[in-house]
Amino acid sequence: MMKGVATASNEDRENMFLTLAVEEAYKAVETGDGYPYGAVIVRNDEIVASCHNMVGRNTDPTAHAEITAIREACRKLNQVELADCEIYASCEPCPMCYGAILFSKFKKVVYGARAEAAVAVGLESNVADALQDSSFYEKVNMEIKKAEGSVAVIAEQVFENTKDKIVMPSVA
Repeated sequence: MMKGVATASNEDRENMFLTLAVEEAYKAVETGDGYPYGAVIVRNDEIVASCHNMVGRNTDPTAHAEITAIREACRKLNQVELADCEIYASCEPCPMCYGAILFSKFKKVVYGARAEAAVAVGLESNVADALQDSSFYEKVNMEIKKAEGSVAVIAEQVFENTKDKIVMPSVA
């Protein structure tokens, strides 16, 4: 490192990208596009994709923040494997998103809130149930990290702060 040049610690760097994912989660609700989830994909410290849940806007149950970000990153980079990328998610990815993350071969996943934070405001209890007592994620060759400290708290606050604004899709 050059004298006088400060670099962000790995934790500061992760917190910065997670904070952007949380901002995306708020955008999902504020725009009416979907549920309060956000994701940011980073390669070499540069943001490749920054997306939020688009389930309502796209009338697509697979348009989760992580999936939307993966699609955008693959298009931008013109590749299907994102092995040189990291993904930052405002909340613990659901099994579908973990599958897409695994198939994309990310080197690292960092998430802010646990799935239970979403369940507490009435969102997708089946996601937390599916993740509970699963050893599948222990077997993958990828760094999966739950954020700690203040960034984890702000990630969990998204659900409480938006619960009265979340528009649930009507069932026909």
